[in-house]
Amino acid sequence: MKHLPGSPQELPGNRQSLQAYEARHFSYRVEGTVALINLNRPERKNPLTFESYAELRDLFRNLVYADDIKSVVLSGEGGNFCSGGDVHDIIGPLTQLDMPGLLTFTRMTGDVVKAMRACPQPIIAAIDGICAGAGALLALGSDMRLGTARSKTAFLFARVGLAGCDMGACAMLPRMIGQGRASELLMTGRSMSGEEGERWGFFNRLCDPETLSTEALQLAYDLASGPTFAHGMTKKMLQQEWNMGVDEAIEAEAQAQAICMATNDFHRAYHAFVAKQKPIFEGD
Repeated sequence: MKHLPGSPQELPGNRQSLQAYEARHFSYRVEGTVALINLNRPERKNPLTFESYAELRDLFRNLVYADDIKSVVLSGEGGNFCSGGDVHDIIGPLTQLDMPGLLTFTRMTGDVVKAMRACPQPIIAAIDGICAGAGALLALGSDMRLGTARSKTAFLFARVGLAGCDMGACAMLPRMIGQGRASELLMTGRSMSGEEGERWGFFNRLCDPETLSTEALQLAYDLASGPTFAHGMTKKMLQQEWNMGVDEAIEAEAQAQAICMATNDFHRAYHAFVAKQKPIFEGD
């Protein structure tokens, strides 16, 4: 794909590698072109802290510029995904903050989901066991979710006297499982079982706990070997078209698809088809 001189793709310092990134508040490693983020406080069911929220936000923001990362797997250690905000490290201190401090915190947590939705790489959440509170929003902010029969997803905010409208839940959850079901989960705080989650469309599929990580990684590899520029465009349009009418969406997709038709990957696919070969995509 050709770029005009001075386009963002050619600006010095715009691109960066996250292959050797060293995370401080969770586990991070790269296998090939797949980044694996693993919440690793299993003794507490992998809760989030002020610091881990901020680091997740910054990592996902930087993924926009990491063209050596093609897909992401987000998981938790020790048979659970994430129990939400840490009661001692977050909930307690929040009761001592004034309104400006509280708003700074809620905007920061929302920025994690914004960064997840803005990065072009597909994010796959591998969800076993507890997936609660802010952890459920990390799952919801991902592009795909693989679960297990023992997954328990709960939007617990009502249980602690808060509204269910947290980190984009009232926008995203009804679109995924329907208005009535979302209202029930957000207002009661009850757990959604793995079977319910799959039936309602929250989970793409259920896996055995023993194979969950392998299946999530395989899906990530499959996506990473595909036309990753086009995947990023699909993700962007899925996000943008929430606020469009049908006519606007059709025009936006016409423009997006025309851009994809100018990529080298599109030409590679054509020539591979003519030669009766499988295309090898390179993301440009």
